Parts: sequence; structure tokens; C-alpha cells
Amino acid sequence: QVQLVESGGGLVQAGGSLRLSCAASGRTFRSYAMGWFRQAPGKEREFVAAISWSDGNTYYKDSMKGRFTISRDNAKNTVYLQMNSLKPEDTAVYYCAADAGHGPLRVGVFDYEYIYWGQGTQVTVSS
Repeated sequence: QVQLVESGGGLVQAGGSLRLSCAASGRTFRSYAMGWFRQAPGKEREFVAAISWSDGNTYYKDSMKGRFTISRDNAKNTVYLQMNSLKPEDTAVYYCAADAGHGPLRVGVFDYEYIYWGQGTQVTVSS
């Protein structure tokens, strides 16, 4: 019953910006943290950023910090990823994920800490 739907991906020139959205729905949805991951062709899925619903604590991969900003709108059950100063190496499919809302309450940085995933949205950054 939990569904995550990403949107906002597209084609952008290097140096440009995109804002990704992830809308969560489902009557049983009660995650503690939401995360953004990405996967480029031929590469492993990697952590981008995560945030907790309750207090808004955030965690970023160091290489993303300063360019990417994760935020959430609790009333809309939506998380966002604002991406600025995009680089060609940011090209990937970006996935939104939600944890189970139980067990260790932490902002996870590993994909196995999340159990619900969106379909992904393609971000392509041209040179």
C-alpha cells in the first residue's frame, strides 16, 4: 500500500539546477527517514542524501554536500532534492526510498536500510 513516486528529472546543462520530488502515499506509510539514491549505468547504486520526518535531520554524501539539499514537507508527505551546479557525473537514475519506521531510528545511508522504493527518475546533465 506504500507508494513512492518521483518526479522532476530531465535534461539539464552542466551548471544548471533541478528539483526532484518524491510523493509518498499509503495508509500504512509511517517511515522514519527518507533517502535519495542514484545509479548511473555500469555503477553501483549510491547514497545521495537522507532526511528524517520528525526533526528534519539530514545526512549527505560528502561529494553532494553544498550542491544538493534535501528537504521535506510533512503535510504533503513529500521529500525534495534540490540539485544545483549539476555536473555530467551527476547523470543517473535517482530513486526515492523510505525505511520501515521501526528498528533503529536513524537516517540510513545504506540501501538495505530502506524497504520502499520509487520507480526512479532520470537525470541527465549535458556538457
